Parts: sequence; C-alpha cells; structure tokens
Amino acid sequence: MNGSGANRAFQALDSGQLLLICAAGLLAVAGVAHTAATGLLDPQIAVAFGALIAVGELARLTMPGNREVAPIGAAAALGYTLLLDMGGVPTRHSALQVVAVLSVGMVAGALPHLAVGRPPRLDAMARRLLTGALLALAYRPLAGPLFDLARGDESGWWPALGVMALFILLMVVADVLLAAALRAEQVRAAFKVAVHDELWMAAPLGVAVAASGILLALASHSMDMAALLVFAAPLLVTQVAFRKYAGIRATYLQTVRALSRVTEVGGYVEPGHSRRVSRLAVAVGRELGTAEPELLELEYAALMHDIGQLSLRDPIPGGATVLTDPEQARRIAELGAEVIKQTGVLDRVAEIVRRQCDTCAETPPMASRIIKAANAYDDLVGGSSDRDRAGAALERLRLGTGKEYDPTVVEAMARVIDRLAPIHRL
Repeated sequence: MNGSGANRAFQALDSGQLLLICAAGLLAVAGVAHTAATGLLDPQIAVAFGALIAVGELARLTMPGNREVAPIGAAAALGYTLLLDMGGVPTRHSALQVVAVLSVGMVAGALPHLAVGRPPRLDAMARRLLTGALLALAYRPLAGPLFDLARGDESGWWPALGVMALFILLMVVADVLLAAALRAEQVRAAFKVAVHDELWMAAPLGVAVAASGILLALASHSMDMAALLVFAAPLLVTQVAFRKYAGIRATYLQTVRALSRVTEVGGYVEPGHSRRVSRLAVAVGRELGTAEPELLELEYAALMHDIGQLSLRDPIPGGATVLTDPEQARRIAELGAEVIKQTGVLDRVAEIVRRQCDTCAETPPMASRIIKAANAYDDLVGGSSDRDRAGAALERLRLGTGKEYDPTVVEAMARVIDRLAPIHRL
C-alpha cells in the first residue's frame, strides 16, 4: 500500500480504534523489550508457537460484517498462554514473553499481506493482541502452581482445566464487549444490539478456537511438540469451512446488488435509487436497534424492493412509486416478491418486499415499514443533498404517519438524515 493509501486508512480510524491501537502497541513494546532484556526462555517452544501464530495471521479471513479473524493464530496464542509443560517439563515463559511472541508472530504473518497490498485491519490486530495480553497477564502467574498441582496428582488436571476454561470465558466476555463498543461507535448501533451481534457471530468460531487452545495446552503434556501439528489440522478445516460460509454470504450480496441494478439499467428507476434506499434503510434499522441478521435481510429487501417494476409495460416516471396509485404500488410489490421467491432461499426477504406497501393498520414487519419510508424519501429527494428538499420530504412523510408510515421509523430516519447532512455537504 502506498503512503497516501496508508494515510487515508489511518485517518479513517475513529478515536476508539486509535486508543485501542495505542494500548496494544504499548503492550507489544513492553513485551518485546522485557523479553530482549531477560532473554527468550524455552526458545524452541516460543519459536514453534510464534510460527503457528504467524501462519494463522497469514491465513486470516474476513467474516460477514467486515470482521477480520485469525482462528489458527488465536488458538496458537491461547495454547501458548495456557501451556503448563512440554512433555512433562514445566514451561517458564512469563506473560510479557507471551505478549512478545504474539506480537512478533502477528507482524510476521502480516508482512506478506503488506507486500502484496493487502494491509491487515490495525484495530482487529490490536484487539486480538490486547485480549491475548490480558489473558496472559492474568493466567501466567498461576501456571507454576497449577502444574505443581497436576504433577502431584493426575486428578489435579481437572482443576487446571477448570481454571483455563474460566479465564478463557472471561477473555471472551472482554473481547465481545470491546468489539461491541468499537462496532457501536463505527456503525452507530445500540451497544446492547452490538453485543448481541458479536455473540451471534463469534460463538461458533470462538468455541472451536477456545477448545483447540485448551486441548493444545493439555496435549503438549504427553505429545510434546507434535501437539501443534495434530491440533492445527482440524482448525485449518474449520477455517476453510468458515471461509466458504463467508464467501457464500458475499456472493449472495453481490448477486442481489447486480439484480437490483436491472431496474436502473432498464430505465425503470433513477440511477442509484436502490443503493440509496438500501443504505438509508440499513442506517434506520441500526438506529432502531435491529440485530445484524435482520439487518442483512433488510439490506437484501431494500436493494430489490423495486424489482417488480420490471413487469410494467410503461415505466412509472422516475420510478417514483410514492407518486403512483396505491393499488399499482401494491401490485409491483407482489410481483417483486414472486421474483425473489424463485431463488428458493430468500423467502423472508420476499415477504418483506411483498408487505412494503401495507398500511400501519395491517401491521407489516418492521423491515417493510423501514423500506416503505426510505423508498418514499428517496423518491422525493433522489440524490440531492439540499437540506430544504430533505426537510420538505420528511414533513410529507410525517403527514402520513399513523396510517401510511410508522412514526417511529420516520423520526429515526430524521435523526439519521440529520447526522448524514454534514457528510453530504463535505
């Protein structure tokens, strides 16, 4: 990435992200400096785990919601942090050495991506480093006593396992809260909703990573260094499965976006209409506290809300369904829903599109109410950033609240538009 690109990426970070990156950077410097001053303890073990962390960072993937994860690296970091012994010989590394190995491994894994112009997300790397460091600082002082307990009695491994699970649970809670706080600031979502979304997205992969990290630490007692290879393989399979899942989600969205442009190419709606309605609808959904799975359905439905216009012999002037006969608008919605149903996998999206013309008395889904208001606003305003025009459109929507438009949706939209106005002016 060139210098200007790096500067733009840095400037795009908000205050929370910058604070996180600074905190992680200070921890990394402290860990490396301490390790350089005291010497690297058990260097073969440190290098092996550091290499696995680097491989994990090299094979990182982006999950839905633009979440960057590195499950193999995270499991290796957990294993190294929780490690009590290697082949019966107790390990001696400190928490700061864990931070140093984790930092060096992450940087080494990121370098090939930087070389080809794919820089990692600094906030995601910083969060992984910070949560790993917090776990190490809390757990490593207990590693010696836990090993003595386990060595004295084989049943002592069970208390050690319980302590490991407890500390990992606390680390996951801290990571979820930190990720939710950052995401709430970035996308202006309610913190409670952001926590729910992070739990929903992190749970499947988090369980696999936590289990692999614990098993890696315990298996090293009897399997020695071979445990790294044995437990890296199933993690790699898990990562491939999640990569395919993320790829399918991305393909769905690309297909829906391409399909939504058919109405624009055919001259049925104004250029950019579907994209603008989708962005506004998603922003309003976030303002109202909609969870991420429902936001994705809302985005799909908003992108394809006008696809039923393809059935019209004579296009509506400007594609503005808000200005047409209500029965014709309802017919367009019904036909659009039938088209979407043909996919066989978007039935809920089809229902949202079908009910977008319902009145409030018919209690349509919240997503349908959002799309109806967002579509009406864009039909009246288009791509204009004129505040007077926007204000007039909002007043028109307010006149229809209680019957045509949900007042809660209209007021949430007003707040969103008010926040976006300075950006449009710039």
